[in-house]
Amino acid sequence: MTDEKIAIYPGTFDPITLGHLDIIKRSAALFDKLIIAVATDTLKTPLFSVEDRVNMISYEMKNYKIKNVIIKPFKGLLVKFVKTENANIIIRGLRAVADFEYEFQMSFINRTLDTDIETVFLPATENVHFISSTFVKEITRLHGDTKNLVTSNVQKLLVKKFEDA
Repeated sequence: MTDEKIAIYPGTFDPITLGHLDIIKRSAALFDKLIIAVATDTLKTPLFSVEDRVNMISYEMKNYKIKNVIIKPFKGLLVKFVKTENANIIIRGLRAVADFEYEFQMSFINRTLDTDIETVFLPATENVHFISSTFVKEITRLHGDTKNLVTSNVQKLLVKKFEDA
């Protein structure tokens, strides 16, 4: 077994926002390896396919030159995925107090399912704490400007997605 600290940052990333990128950059600096776990088994109905979401994230990791990140889709229970990746840390970003209550409950559920797994909460920085993928999609759908919410690449993909709809 290795002493490498591996963390998992799970989410739907539909699409990846500047808020997600904030958490990724900061997490990648804290751990030897960060696995961005793109959820395929979710109650949400994603706008983008899992392949599109993985490609979007990959593009941004190359663009930001973040080297210790791996992007993997996953299905099923997060705690099982964490174990298959030889990790024991889950990263969760917090935007507001409302996020904390939900995330706090989720961390206890995950810990109940596997006592070896720890959850690390990272508060979003002040310039991105209000961003959500849901808001980004709605603003784009209504022809608003998302340049301060997502990268220019993601913005182009969103605009194209709604033009094609």
